[in-house]
Amino acid sequence: MKTQKGFSLLELLIVVAIILIIATIAIPSLLRSRQSANETSAVSNMRTLNTAQVSYSSSNAGSYGGMNDLIAAGFTDTRFTTPVSGYSYTIDVDASGLGYTLYANATSTNTGRYDYYTTPDYVIRYTSATTRAPDGLAGEPVR
Repeated sequence: MKTQKGFSLLELLIVVAIILIIATIAIPSLLRSRQSANETSAVSNMRTLNTAQVSYSSSNAGSYGGMNDLIAAGFTDTRFTTPVSGYSYTIDVDASGLGYTLYANATSTNTGRYDYYTTPDYVIRYTSATTRAPDGLAGEPVR
């Protein structure tokens, strides 16, 4: 007669197997959701930085500024000097100061599937690199 209470090894193995099956199903969905949230945040942050460029340009005789210029002028904060929600932001201002390209690049493939850029037309586009844009949408506006 069995006098000890508890679970047998077989019962424990079955419970562990069930947990592993559930984790195998749930983890990819969780990662995809996090990527999607980071991508949405990147597009929103690019809109914010475009607005900062418009404000900077209107107070600096029509010329655009780099990230440090926008921060020094108080049009954005210092958080954009480090990755935000899995994306790094850089601004390349042309020599005349009358044009710029703002880039948002995912810090890894786990934080974002796509990279983005925008110019003074303020349209946010997928990167022109076909490996970092949705199929057939490289360089196209984000919808």
